[in-house]
Amino acid sequence: MGQIDQSQFAIYPSLKDKSVFVTGGASGIGAEIVKAFAAQGSRVGFVDIDAKGGAALAAELGDTVHFEQCDLRDISALRTAFKKLAEACGPAHVLVNNAARDDRHDWRTVEPDYWDERYATNLRHMFFAIQAVAPAMIEAGGGSIINFGSNSWMQASGDMPAYTSSKSAVHGLTRTMARDLGDHRIRVNTVVPGWVMTERQKQLWVTPEALKEALDRQCLPDEIEPVYLARMVLFLASDDAAMCTANNYMVEAGSI
Repeated sequence: MGQIDQSQFAIYPSLKDKSVFVTGGASGIGAEIVKAFAAQGSRVGFVDIDAKGGAALAAELGDTVHFEQCDLRDISALRTAFKKLAEACGPAHVLVNNAARDDRHDWRTVEPDYWDERYATNLRHMFFAIQAVAPAMIEAGGGSIINFGSNSWMQASGDMPAYTSSKSAVHGLTRTMARDLGDHRIRVNTVVPGWVMTERQKQLWVTPEALKEALDRQCLPDEIEPVYLARMVLFLASDDAAMCTANNYMVEAGSI
């Protein structure tokens, strides 16, 4: 498809000066989300376990972007990091629950500790991040929460049952929290990526054969770049999406 021309992408005036929290923002899709909100004039706070990468991104983007190192499996650490983000950026108007890891694993060798750790990495922190930011959103009269799902379980992908099952649960979390928070005008949605060509995916799993198979399953012939996930997140965070909640928003090129 060639280099992506972002000069014609939308600007959302409603995002200017909004406080946005992003999990897993140091690399991949998360980094594109952080950059996209910063370009909209938002005040962005993000957390990641990668201290070096997170600090470098924050330094690159300037004073309106703040980074806190955090292992999201530690809920106490997550709560502390979010308090620091609120001090630096203001209470969150937008939360993007992006962080996850799609490590492959053989179902025959999975032990309970590994299973629990995968759920802590891919699901548990999402609820507690919502719990941390929702009171301020209620006080402010509304907000937008965007959880990241995956189309992997929809496609019946194998080799990662702890990942696919935890990601399927994200959809239940989205819908129940949309109901619980809707009276406060807090919208909760799920963004569903296909196979996104992040550097991590390219290094670990993208082979010519695997990529051809993935593209053959898509309706569109182009690789899915992280920037397109960020664009969907911007829309859902903006006032343009004021009547969008409790739903899935697919960015998977029509993959079946």
